[in-house]
Amino acid sequence: MAATNDGAEAASGGEPAASASQLPAPDRQAHHVRLPGATDPIEVAAPFLQPNQLEGFRIGVTSDRRSSDLIDAFERRGARVVHAPTLRIAHSQQDGPLLDDTRTMIAARPDLLLATTGYGVRRWFEVAEADGIGSELTDALADTTILVRGPKARGGIRATGLNDSGMSDSETTASLVDKVLAEYPPGLTIGIQVHGATDEVQLDRLRAVHQRVLVVAPYRWIAMDDSDARVYKLVEAICSRQLDCVTFTSAPAVHALFTAAEGMDVYPELIAALQTQVCAAAVGPVTSAPLIAAGIAPIQPTRFRMGALIRLVCEHLEQNMVERIETQNGLVQLRGSIVQIGEERVQLPPTALAILRALVRARGAVVSREDLALAGYSDDHAMEVSLSRLRQTLAVPGLVATVVKRGYRLNV
Repeated sequence: MAATNDGAEAASGGEPAASASQLPAPDRQAHHVRLPGATDPIEVAAPFLQPNQLEGFRIGVTSDRRSSDLIDAFERRGARVVHAPTLRIAHSQQDGPLLDDTRTMIAARPDLLLATTGYGVRRWFEVAEADGIGSELTDALADTTILVRGPKARGGIRATGLNDSGMSDSETTASLVDKVLAEYPPGLTIGIQVHGATDEVQLDRLRAVHQRVLVVAPYRWIAMDDSDARVYKLVEAICSRQLDCVTFTSAPAVHALFTAAEGMDVYPELIAALQTQVCAAAVGPVTSAPLIAAGIAPIQPTRFRMGALIRLVCEHLEQNMVERIETQNGLVQLRGSIVQIGEERVQLPPTALAILRALVRARGAVVSREDLALAGYSDDHAMEVSLSRLRQTLAVPGLVATVVKRGYRLNV
C-alpha cells in the first residue's frame, strides 16, 4: 500500500540511495522569490487562461497516468513540454490475485474499508463485475463503514452505489490510518484498497491493533526500463538547465528520477539544478516529501488536484521566472528559452541562451570570458562565434558590448 499519491498517483517508501542528509536544508521560499538577477515578481496574478502565457517556457512532465491533461494544458498556453514518465501503471495480465483477494473480502465482510484512490476503486469494481462477482462485493460492503482518503476516492465509492462515512484530515493514507486508530475500537476486520506500491509501515500500524487486515491492490507501479531513453534525456535536460520546471504527481516518480540520475552519475548535478534554476512542482505534500528531503523546495498547490497544479505552474512561471533588465535598447526579458526586447520575441538555442542569461544576471557588470566558458565553450574562437551569432539573432546593435581584454556586458 502506498502512503499517498496526493490525488494523482501513488507514493512509496524508501529514500533514494544517495544520501540526502548531507545536502543543505531547503529554502522553502526558493521558488517563491525572484531568481538571481531578476526583477521583482509581477504583482498582479497571471491570467490562468491566457493563450500564450507560457510561451518560451520548457516544462518536464514525469507522470504516466493523466499525463495528457498536464501536457495539453501547458502546450495550449505556449509551453514546450518534455514528457518522460519515470514510472508507469502495470495491470496484471491476469487478475487472478485481485479476484482472490476480492473473494476473501466478500467472505470476511469487513467492519471498515479504507479507500485510497478513485482510480483504484473503479478498477477494483470493474474487475469484480467482469468476473460476475460485482454485486456480491457491493452487498458485502453494504453494512461496512467506509472511510476515504480524499474526494477522488469518495467519488469512486459513490459511483459503486455505496457511501462513505468520513475522509482523512489531510488526504494522506497516514492520516487515514490515524483516523482509524483514534476513532475506532481495536480488534476489527479492516479492508484496504491500496495503490501503486505497498507501504508496509501503514499496514503494520493497523495490524498491531486490529484482528485482521485484508488488502486489495488493483494496480501497481513499475519503473521504466532501459529501452525508454526519455528519462535519461529528461535528467540531462534538468542538469543542463534546459527546462524551467518539472512536475511530479507521485513520490515514486521522484525516487525514480533520482535513481536514474544516480545511474548516470549526475545525482549532485540534478539536485543542484532543482535547488536553483529548475523549479520542481509537486501536486501535494507526500509527493513533495522526497524533494524536500533532498534539499529541494518545490512549489505545491493548496488543493492537491491536477487542475490546481496546472494553475500554480502557469502563475509561478509567469510571475517569478521571467528575468528582466532595463537597457539602453529597452526592456529585455528572458522567458525560458525566449528573449523579448520591446514587443519582439526571439527563440534562442541553448548556447546563445546560456550566454545571454549570464549577461542578464550580471545586471550590466562585465562577465569574463572565463565565466562564459562555463557554458561549455572550449576556446576563445568558439566564444566569439557564439557571441556573434547571438548578436545577429537579437538584431539589436550595441546591446551586447565587448569590454576589451575583460569580457562582455549588456549596455544598461
